[in-house]
Amino acid sequence: MKRGIAEPDEIERIRTASERGLEEYLRDLRTLVDIDCGTYLPDGVNRVVDHLEQRFRSEGWTLERVAHDPPPRSQRLGDLLVATIHGDGVRRVLLVGHTDTVFPDGTAAARPFRVEAGRAFGPGVSDMKGGLLLGLYAVRALREANAAGFASVTYVCNPDEEIGSPWSGPEILTRARSADACFVLEAARENGDIVSARKGVVDVRLIVHGRAAHAGVEPERGRSAALQAAHTTIALHELNGRWPGVTVNVGVIEGGTRPNVITERCELHVDVRAPTRASLEAALEAVGEVARATVVPDTTIELQRQSGFPAMEKTDATAALVSTAKAIADVIGFEVRDAATGGASDANPVAGMGIPTLDGLGPIGGGDHSPGEWLDLESIVPRTVLLAGLIASGS
Repeated sequence: MKRGIAEPDEIERIRTASERGLEEYLRDLRTLVDIDCGTYLPDGVNRVVDHLEQRFRSEGWTLERVAHDPPPRSQRLGDLLVATIHGDGVRRVLLVGHTDTVFPDGTAAARPFRVEAGRAFGPGVSDMKGGLLLGLYAVRALREANAAGFASVTYVCNPDEEIGSPWSGPEILTRARSADACFVLEAARENGDIVSARKGVVDVRLIVHGRAAHAGVEPERGRSAALQAAHTTIALHELNGRWPGVTVNVGVIEGGTRPNVITERCELHVDVRAPTRASLEAALEAVGEVARATVVPDTTIELQRQSGFPAMEKTDATAALVSTAKAIADVIGFEVRDAATGGASDANPVAGMGIPTLDGLGPIGGGDHSPGEWLDLESIVPRTVLLAGLIASGS
């Protein structure tokens, strides 16, 4: 494959190698799905990392494993695993996948890995144990097919994506600085689409300060933070539709102590999303204007900007990767389209650095974060070949 054009003979060799590895892939998938590895179950996450480390080492990857050293009174997370392998090409590729899920301890025992009607089920099978394994097997197929046309592949397996990658995020960006392209291995959309754009997202806290008073004896002395929070919630939701694709949602309202006390403090948890950097900043400025425009006298609103991801915008370089993906899929024998989605992932900050990035390159799956989470078994080999072709293309 040269300059992003898929050569049919190389694709066939990669496909043959991928088919040979399918049975082992499925055994690995069963092993990982049957491990409870919610973000705050670090021992379980590290069991997943142990398994991956063994697999990478047997394939000749160079490994770096970093244990989380949390600050005082913070919860420990699982280990970060970074695997690197070198080829004879010129392009440096970054792969990203996460080892954590959203599920609590005991989930794997309650509904372990199973296969039914061409689909695999179990906690994390789509998000994202299927994709997590795909990176390893795609590189293996390339090497077995003598088509490893890359200078290097660095694969970051991070343990905290489901909480926004607060620890691993900077480590991912450190590796991204030397990458020519990044492929994030979240599952493909249910219709098979890969992801070329994601909305940026910022978590905002609005803390409304009022004045407490007895609601029956002297309510006039109170200044209701709850009432102001209601006005603020309405004003925030009125921002929806002001800019294309921008959404503002008050997802949590907390405040008050008793029914007979005028509420002194109320807190709003606000989700702000936008498809571009410019519209995200405009929406955040509007949220600030809402916070400054109080209706209830003598109340104030404190704005705290929490964690977030920049928008993953579809650049010309990303569009070129999409074209390469479509050409490779055509040789394999299926059609692939790209899509924009409202959810954020580790692709967002990497793309925000200007690195050409594609996401959704894992097998086709759906039902993420739910008891019905599934993975399409027939998509594993074609998506392995697609990822392998993308890694090798551009050499």
